[in-house]
Amino acid sequence: MPDLSLARKVLQTEAAAILALVDRLDDRFAQAVVLVRGCKGRVIVTGMGKSGIICRKIAATLASTGTPAFFLHPAEAVHGDLGVIQADDVVIAMSYSGETEELTRVLETLKRIGAPLIALTGDIKSTLAIAADVALDCRVSEEACPMNLVPTASTTAALAMGDALAMAVLVEKGFKPEDFANLHPGGKLGKKLMRVEQLMHRGDALPVVQLHTAMRDVIYEMSRKGLGMTSVLEKDGTLAGIITDGDLRRKMSSANVLELTARDVMSINPVTILHDTLAVEALAVLESRKITSIVVVDAGRRVEGVVHLHDLWRTEMV
Repeated sequence: MPDLSLARKVLQTEAAAILALVDRLDDRFAQAVVLVRGCKGRVIVTGMGKSGIICRKIAATLASTGTPAFFLHPAEAVHGDLGVIQADDVVIAMSYSGETEELTRVLETLKRIGAPLIALTGDIKSTLAIAADVALDCRVSEEACPMNLVPTASTTAALAMGDALAMAVLVEKGFKPEDFANLHPGGKLGKKLMRVEQLMHRGDALPVVQLHTAMRDVIYEMSRKGLGMTSVLEKDGTLAGIITDGDLRRKMSSANVLELTARDVMSINPVTILHDTLAVEALAVLESRKITSIVVVDAGRRVEGVVHLHDLWRTEMV
């Protein structure tokens, strides 16, 4: 059985490295947030080796939360790719020593271009930190490696600092769940943040009748569309009410339903939602009201579609 004591120490060391960053968040971090928040171009993240891998993650996190960002390999940068950097971009460069040759070689060009530079480094007196507009202190007391050589705690700390920066910018931008949904159409997150307009029954699949429609035809419409309900429209096309299977059952016990019209049977003031409502929000409404269908309307209460509980279950978001 392997000795787990080292593994535990690795986790403790890396956790301590992250916690040590908390007290270092100061005006420099706030300046970095302002720079990224105000970026008119792209945020370009660059670093070598394992730092480069962390930089790719930071760039991906920024991009997924509404800040255009990409990774630039510094070795490729000094062989022509510096041309992608413009004055309205912001560069985030990561080097624990702050002396990585491939990064220091691009500093003069960055100054000439005029793109602001944010450094993530373990040495705020290094060449990289001195050249940066803002230097964020990511030093660690030790690596988690038993030889204190392999970048472990230092890369973990830098990643956490990058996440903190991205989340602070997200809040400053007022980034909302619906914005996240727009950028994550696929996978589990995409399903969870899907909008009802992507799921609702519309057009020929939408059950709809008029106020004066005879109940024989109402029942046929409900049966044909298979949603256990139909919307009922006013003369001007706005929603007057709905008729559900439950409404039919209740009327059948006290009247000859076939002699009635939609107006006689419908429930008025039904629950409605807008087409840009998140699917998870629609599901919460259906479950809290203990109903199986909900009508989707526009701002003028014109019917756009119907969402059924089964449509939401099929997305596998629950």
